Amino acid sequence: MKILSVSDVVVDLIQSPDIAQRFSDVDLVLGCGDLPFEYMEYITTMLGRTLYFVYGNHAHHTRIVADGTIRHHEPEGCINVHRRVTNHKGLLIGGLEGSMRYREGEHQYTQGEMSRLAASMAPRLWLNRWRYGRAIDILITHAPPYGIHDGADLCHQGFRALLTFMDRYRPRYLIHGHTHLYRQDARRVTRYGDTIVLNTYGYQVIEIDEATLAARPR
Repeated sequence: MKILSVSDVVVDLIQSPDIAQRFSDVDLVLGCGDLPFEYMEYITTMLGRTLYFVYGNHAHHTRIVADGTIRHHEPEGCINVHRRVTNHKGLLIGGLEGSMRYREGEHQYTQGEMSRLAASMAPRLWLNRWRYGRAIDILITHAPPYGIHDGADLCHQGFRALLTFMDRYRPRYLIHGHTHLYRQDARRVTRYGDTIVLNTYGYQVIEIDEATLAARPR
């Protein structure tokens, strides 16, 4: 299974008429936040693939006034997996949105709030472990885990709850955005226990052998 993951910046290579040809072998798309809704809609429409996403700290929901009502707009054709776990053709995917709270605004959380959000996923994760022999294969987030790919400033500080999540549920991948990579030698991949932590700033293509999923540790 081949996965396209995207976050934070619009990439001309992807927002191109050639996207369907360049990424014809991609099976699904993962969005890790801070992307224009139109960009995500373009990707899922042009590829004809499901796009699962979480919001970043800069998400702006356009409210459309129609018939005197205010509607909350989300990217059409895309599936929000914040605090959820979904089964995509045998691949277990979950998500946690947002960044550390550094000012007033949506999709920002304290360390304690993110711990409670992560804990709210426990019933489904334990059910998956009983049903499939593993809790989750991929966790997508916007912010990175604490101490891994994060920054010193409050806005870019990672969440400790994500370390606990990896210790407890051992996803194969934790894929995040938020931390911008400006240098060629910047670290993009780190292994933490059984989990590969990947910064998908811009985009990345990941390939998973489905035959090995059942062999993951409980």
